[in-house]
Amino acid sequence: MKLSENPFKGQGKICAGFPYPSDDAERVAALLGLCPVASETPLVDASAAAPVGAFWVKDERTRMGLGSFKALGAAYVIARQAWDASEGNPGAQSLVGRTYVTASAGNHGMSVAAGARVFGAQSVVYIAETVPESFAVRLADRGARVVREGADYAASMVAAQKAAQDNGWILLSDSSWEGYAELPHILMEGYLQMAAEAVRQCPEVPTHVMLQAGVGGLAGAVAAYVRKVWGEGPKIVVVEPSAAPALQASIEAGAPVIADGPDSIMGRLDCKEPSLIALNGLARDADGFLTLDDDVVAGYLPAMAALELETTASGGAGLAAVLDPDARALIGLDDTSRVLCFLSEVPD
Repeated sequence: MKLSENPFKGQGKICAGFPYPSDDAERVAALLGLCPVASETPLVDASAAAPVGAFWVKDERTRMGLGSFKALGAAYVIARQAWDASEGNPGAQSLVGRTYVTASAGNHGMSVAAGARVFGAQSVVYIAETVPESFAVRLADRGARVVREGADYAASMVAAQKAAQDNGWILLSDSSWEGYAELPHILMEGYLQMAAEAVRQCPEVPTHVMLQAGVGGLAGAVAAYVRKVWGEGPKIVVVEPSAAPALQASIEAGAPVIADGPDSIMGRLDCKEPSLIALNGLARDADGFLTLDDDVVAGYLPAMAALELETTASGGAGLAAVLDPDARALIGLDDTSRVLCFLSEVPD
């Protein structure tokens, strides 16, 4: 467990040539208003579970029937493209002839598959050898063609990039890198919907906002909106696995860093390379970067389930930081703190 303070807060970009995350939630809400399953997710008051003044959990498990906040990402990009292709009148045939391809170790692929299916496009999702077959079945049920290739997520992403180049398909990743920023910037904008809902639902302005991160898309988007609406009041802490501290290490180095570590049980946060858009935003907006060991997070999953907040280690990493006394001490949480967390996915 380690907390690194952010020396770049409020300063310029770490990654020149890459934008900051969008904070325009109104555009997202307007497009989602056309979707019949895009209902608001709840904010749960879990204040009795931790010795803090207030403990609020934004529960994304029911988001658009896909079980994760990532329903707001890739599907939003595809809906934006359907809107543009149909001159503002998207429908089931708007994107016929297009194919979206991605790599996924989790819920991003579900969002790509669902969005493509709604608007008549095809989807191809590359998954690594380690991804459970049950997830491959879920993807296929959403209409995706599933291709297993590579020993890990990074290798399956290389395969997806090659397939996009070879076939003229649209690569739709939830990360950003040199030469690839436009679509992930739009994708992160989709995540603003949950941030805007949380701001409306919170009865008071939080003193702390905990944001778990893999490549940093959720954290970067929510942090940008928190600063826009609540200013400098809340302390924003980014939570990563100790095995994959890509954002923390990049902040410490002052430049993007590829982290090196063992596999983490926080599989969907087990990302060794940060999104450069997210890194720019978090360098500007976050106060600190906390890493948690696998056994710490795993130890609090039963307590989350007892609160009817059952999730994975990835989905509950931010909550674990509030429940753990050592993490609370590092962050500076006490009985006057008001904490907002995001429960990001259903159990596997």
